[in-house]
Amino acid sequence: MREQPLAGRDLRDPLVLAATGFGCGLSPYAPGTVGSALGAVLWWFLFADLDLFVRVGIVAAALAAGVAIVDRVAKRYRLGDEPAIVFDEIVGCWIALLAVPKTLPWALAGFALFRVADILKPWPVSWADRAIKGGLGIMLDDVIAGALAALVLLAALAALLVASG
Repeated sequence: MREQPLAGRDLRDPLVLAATGFGCGLSPYAPGTVGSALGAVLWWFLFADLDLFVRVGIVAAALAAGVAIVDRVAKRYRLGDEPAIVFDEIVGCWIALLAVPKTLPWALAGFALFRVADILKPWPVSWADRAIKGGLGIMLDDVIAGALAALVLLAALAALLVASG
């Protein structure tokens, strides 16, 4: 008998609660976007004012925890990259926003670029999505999408700095 998707699971399970971004992944519309929005809000209020090295450490710890959490949930409920699992979108959004200034335009640009990369899945995002399975695979495509968005943002930031003299 095939297990039900996470949408039918009890949010009292701390692993399901974490994997679904405190239930954001249970949104009937665009759960990945809702999870990414949670990531952007958390970045804005909790991480954006911290030192870059502290932010990198938080992202590294969240990535390691995410691989373990998502892997356990996926195995327990026999799931692949279930739309309700949005821990990966949260971390991917943090990566996209890792080094940008805390301003609304940069935050919106990072959020949008991450969503575009996550949805369109350009190479190597598409490769990771297909080739790597389990918790690492679920997390890795969003990590790469976040890194691609961060590279675009950093290039734009560098161009603005050069243009401003």
